[in-house]
Amino acid sequence: MTVKLRELQEAGARYGEKRRGRRMNSRVQIRLEWDKSDSERELVEAVTRTVNPYGCMVVLPNTLELQQRLALTNLATDASNAAVIVWRGNRQPEGWEYGIELVAPDMDFWGIEL
Repeated sequence: MTVKLRELQEAGARYGEKRRGRRMNSRVQIRLEWDKSDSERELVEAVTRTVNPYGCMVVLPNTLELQQRLALTNLATDASNAAVIVWRGNRQPEGWEYGIELVAPDMDFWGIEL
């Protein structure tokens, strides 16, 4: 094995270790709520792209800031959890990709086996 190939494999292994759980492509209907700067409450419903025990990825038409705190409700189970925006990805035709981390989630929050 070449040195370059070994380095790439080791880097891939290190990256994989950073994830805290298995991701699953899953379309779960959710509601997100947060406080706007003018003391109004914003509410949007969306569908997840992927979920894991600690959060989800979703595409939203809204522009949100990293570390913005939200309330996330799983509309299938009516379970709610505090959440935070931890990643903003690429702009899609329907909006921005966001990684949302659940704060102290129940491991069965999504109602599916992960």
